[in-house]
Amino acid sequence: MIKRLLIILLLSITSLQALAENAFNHTQWDQLLKRHVININHGVATEVDYQGMAKERATLKVYLDKLSRVSQVTFDQWDKSQQLAFLINAYNAWTVEFILTRYPDIKSIKDLGSFLRSPWSKTFIPLFGKMLSLDDIEQDLIRHSGRYNDPRIHFAVNCASIGCPALRAEAYSAAKLDEQLKDQTRLFLSDHRRNRLKKDELQVSSIFKWYREDFEKGWQGIHSIQELFIQHAEEMGLNKADVENIQAGKIEFEFLDYNWLLNDKK
Repeated sequence: MIKRLLIILLLSITSLQALAENAFNHTQWDQLLKRHVININHGVATEVDYQGMAKERATLKVYLDKLSRVSQVTFDQWDKSQQLAFLINAYNAWTVEFILTRYPDIKSIKDLGSFLRSPWSKTFIPLFGKMLSLDDIEQDLIRHSGRYNDPRIHFAVNCASIGCPALRAEAYSAAKLDEQLKDQTRLFLSDHRRNRLKKDELQVSSIFKWYREDFEKGWQGIHSIQELFIQHAEEMGLNKADVENIQAGKIEFEFLDYNWLLNDKK
């Protein structure tokens, strides 16, 4: 009897390990991104070929249906990297689908909202047995779940706007997630259209205003956005004197206006 129970336990553990190792296949989304996301500005930003995406909308919907079939129980059995990669991909893929519901008659994702409701609060995403919004995924499942606490997600989730960090031309995966998030951070801070030093003023994306608390919670020893910019001085084009001036409080910050125009292929 004891031997039989041990065998059942071992089989259960093996099954859970197999499930974790093969958590979810994002190949369809990865291929769509590789075909329809274009690197621009020396690779620090991207544009999306929404017309091309629209032609393959059936493939996108197959992928979204696969996302929707994942249960909360299954999701909770994955490790944090698998969960986070899944949620970032889900956010980005459903954002593209959201745009396609009105494309090409759309200039901004804000066109999909109304006076009373932002586009991010609209519930249209069937996930984990519920109907969710984009805000539910980013704010509740990612930011405030207490599971991840990684501010680099703000360089990965894409709001289909020019001002937003680039939609990556590949799907996120558990095996490469840290490397991908590190690269997204580097690319965004290297984009001097959105983050730059101008005379004695450091002009940066409004992302650092809206989500400042996330960047100041101690991730990798960083407790202020000043420390974040200093850590990435090379990407931001800051020299030694600039860094010293930031440390001395001699450089002021300006949060740039966000460009909400659609990140469509020109």
